[in-house]
Amino acid sequence: MASLHHKALDSISVSDIEALGIPASIALKLYKDVSEIINTHGPSSPQTWTLLSKRLLHPLLPFSFHQMMYYGCFKDFGTDPPAWSPDPEAAMLTNVGQFLERRGKELLGSTYKDPISSFSHFQEFSVSNPEVYWKTVLDEMSISFSVSPHCILSENTSRPGGQWLPGAYVNPAKTCLTVNCKRTLDDVVIRWRDEGNDDMPVSSMTLEELRSEVWLVAHALNALGLDRGSAIAIDMPMNMESVAIYLAIVLAGHVVVSIADSFAPPEISTRLKISEAKAIFTQDLIIRGDKRIPLYSRVVHAQAPMAIVIPTKGCSFSMNLRDGDISWHDFIEKATGLRGDEFAAVEQPVEAFSNILFSSGTTGEPKAIPWTHMTPFKAAADAWCHMDIRKGDIVAWPTNLGWMMGPWLVYASLLNGASIALYNGSPLGPGFAKFVQNIIVPLLALSGHGKVQTLHQGYDWSAIRCFASTGEASSVDEYLWLMGQAQYKPIIEYCGGTEIGGGFISGSLLQPQSLAAFSTPAMGCSLFILGDDGHPIPQNVPGMGELALGPLMFGASSTLLNADHYNVYFKGMPLWNGKVLRRHGDVFERTSRGYYHAHGRADDTMNLGGIKVSSIEIERICNAVDSNVLETAAIGVPPPQGGPEQLVIAVVFKDSDDSTVDLDKLRISFNSAVQKKLNPLFQGFSCCAPFFSSKDCYKQGHEKGFAGATFSAGPKLKTIRDSCSVGK
Repeated sequence: MASLHHKALDSISVSDIEALGIPASIALKLYKDVSEIINTHGPSSPQTWTLLSKRLLHPLLPFSFHQMMYYGCFKDFGTDPPAWSPDPEAAMLTNVGQFLERRGKELLGSTYKDPISSFSHFQEFSVSNPEVYWKTVLDEMSISFSVSPHCILSENTSRPGGQWLPGAYVNPAKTCLTVNCKRTLDDVVIRWRDEGNDDMPVSSMTLEELRSEVWLVAHALNALGLDRGSAIAIDMPMNMESVAIYLAIVLAGHVVVSIADSFAPPEISTRLKISEAKAIFTQDLIIRGDKRIPLYSRVVHAQAPMAIVIPTKGCSFSMNLRDGDISWHDFIEKATGLRGDEFAAVEQPVEAFSNILFSSGTTGEPKAIPWTHMTPFKAAADAWCHMDIRKGDIVAWPTNLGWMMGPWLVYASLLNGASIALYNGSPLGPGFAKFVQNIIVPLLALSGHGKVQTLHQGYDWSAIRCFASTGEASSVDEYLWLMGQAQYKPIIEYCGGTEIGGGFISGSLLQPQSLAAFSTPAMGCSLFILGDDGHPIPQNVPGMGELALGPLMFGASSTLLNADHYNVYFKGMPLWNGKVLRRHGDVFERTSRGYYHAHGRADDTMNLGGIKVSSIEIERICNAVDSNVLETAAIGVPPPQGGPEQLVIAVVFKDSDDSTVDLDKLRISFNSAVQKKLNPLFQGFSCCAPFFSSKDCYKQGHEKGFAGATFSAGPKLKTIRDSCSVGK
């Protein structure tokens, strides 16, 4: 708690409130209202904060007053004060609340009391009774199979993760487009607006229109004559066209290769080669405000296979197409005569690949992680339970199909009968804030760097039912501000991985939520914190260490395209009740109040602005920037106050006298090289700042506020990361 400089709630005076810039008459009224709440519930209790946040605080009051109330109320509370607590009546209306009211006593027996008090028992039930839990959830989401599974889970000693839904055949794209109790043909399933058209009506597409579009693209894909199961890449912004293309590839029995539209040509090329992609969908340009960002030219420089190129709205092609590439118009022409004709979905075994995604690996080459036809159901189940996505909801989660949250959003929304909200532009400006207001979003989720700081105030977000957050560590003040914009609706923290297909830890609308903390393992997941001896400490006991996962997780990966899956995730891991645990690599803390906090990676992978990147990837680029650089070490540093990791580069020069080196110029060169060769999105970070050379890193580390920074000195940095303890 950052409350050292705040007064206890019952010590605050009218003049303290006025000092925040609040007029005297309003300050007096606020003081009287606070005093009345204190007289009833005391100066420091969760009930006091609930009343303050619901009755007193609103977005027009200075954020400093919100901080005064929050930190004043919980000044002596200790760790993990609840910033939001569930209301019993509202809890009954959630997906899980309604389900438990119907079947809680049947499943949990006499331990069932009500949705709030019995939620943790339900989570434990989901782990101990996977057969019952997953059959129930799949039924709740109206998932149907063309061939039903023999069972839900078959445990096998040769496969630590077990075999899920053996014998089943399904096509998740078809399931997204099927009419059932959660959706009709007239339901709107995608809403969008283009940046710059912020005063225009929101565009929309019904399920019937989306089906027609997906079928048309699938027919055109068939006309290309690719072998069934071919890998087909998408390197596009997250828009209506890319969603339709994604579903069409899966519907037609092919495999999507996910590539983020921010990647530089070398990163695109790496992913295309690993996946052996036969074609790629891309866009000519990306328009962001006044900027025209080339996309097709990057694909060309990556020496991609056949490209299907979509023109940017309102623009002619910026460059001539290569021989063998196809314009979107010519591609669709291949199926014009079939417009409106249903495409017969290609049903496949649940273990067949549907999507190849990539996650940073410690070897410098990204891990190629296949999602199967089952993985989408894990994503949708998390959304059903933890984010409470319901029929008719509108879900806004700015992301990209190149990251796991892009496909996650598609399935989490459509399989739960909700609508996807897409803003074709920056989610950090007033245009996005207005878009959220205009479409009345019940769920707004945010990922990555800058996800809160630059959103503009002045818009009505009161219709938001909850927020969700993933991608990187969060700071308390960021999230306090965000909740305050929506009359203190909860934030559901969500953490998982590409190889998980969703989350392993989350929050819940049936539990009190503390800022920047997780309240529960995800449904069907068990968590273990490893002690110094490498073995799990007792569950439900406070402690901090590397996180391990129970191996039986529905939808989790069982293979990698370019690495040995067992060696990466299971080799050398301890046993628990006869089962080998699954490696994850994050450092987690379980607090005395039962919450969890993330503390970054235990290996050389960093999370910078929600983008996982290996230190080796950054070091390889920085080592080649200047001829005088002998070696570099990249280290992710969590700030003392919490929040996203910052990147620190330690450098050893070939010339032992490094006093003549222009460190600021080198820092700029590092930034430029990382943006050009790895990812342009890194430009938003304080990348390579603070900058340390080997001689004075300890001194500068303390001057820059990174207390405890220690680096090995010497001619090389071979072991610098091992001997570096920054911010710990």
